[in-house]
Amino acid sequence: MIGKVYMPEYYGKGSLDGGRIAELKPIGLSGEGSAVNRVGPIFYWSWFRSPIEGTVGEHPHQGFEIVTYMIQGTAVHQDSQGLRGETGAGGLQLMRAGSGLTHEEHYTGPDAEGFQIWLEPYLRDSLKQNPASRQYRHDVFPVNRIQGGSVTTLIGSGSPVDVSVDARMLDIQILAGHEAKYELKPGRYAAALTVRGKGKFNSGEDELVFHHRDFVVMKSEEGEWLTLKAQDNLRMILIDVPEDPGYRLYAKRP
Repeated sequence: MIGKVYMPEYYGKGSLDGGRIAELKPIGLSGEGSAVNRVGPIFYWSWFRSPIEGTVGEHPHQGFEIVTYMIQGTAVHQDSQGLRGETGAGGLQLMRAGSGLTHEEHYTGPDAEGFQIWLEPYLRDSLKQNPASRQYRHDVFPVNRIQGGSVTTLIGSGSPVDVSVDARMLDIQILAGHEAKYELKPGRYAAALTVRGKGKFNSGEDELVFHHRDFVVMKSEEGEWLTLKAQDNLRMILIDVPEDPGYRLYAKRP
């Protein structure tokens, strides 16, 4: 396992709606100063919070497949395709921007919190597709119960979320003192953001220790099993993607 832990002081930072929405960006847009430029086809990853409520006004997107996943609170989405929908805690919205659309987002709390993640498909094809958005409730995702915890598949086998990018996204929750196993296959990255708690990843003699809000990036050359051990009650979002998706990725500035 080749891996590195990035602490939140190295993330990009943002503020929207006059400070009503605050962002930490382990993977930022070009020029935002994030320590991580991209992880394979993961182009952008923002962790946002809105203590009371906040609005991101109408703005355009093209090409990317944009995932909004809510930890708590509610996201209200409205777009130029005529869709208006709400995504509550544990729910997910997928917006396939395709040839282009505009949308706006409103977050209500108290303490709305979630992630916006941009996955990069083969843009040459994606830009020819019709845009579409869809919301998924928390109870549609498959949950694997493990000793002392659970693993929810948000994107991947058994999930109704249909992305064209080769990606798997999990919400892992483990009580202190327990562990989970994860197989990281050859030539793939695992990017993991610690929502709550602390713990460590082990693979053979390799060990990566992380704390609350840390971002962990791991790569496997030959394939291996990772052991995720919770030292405190732990919640982590993990996304598994290939190093080489089989198409040229957008040239992104640091």
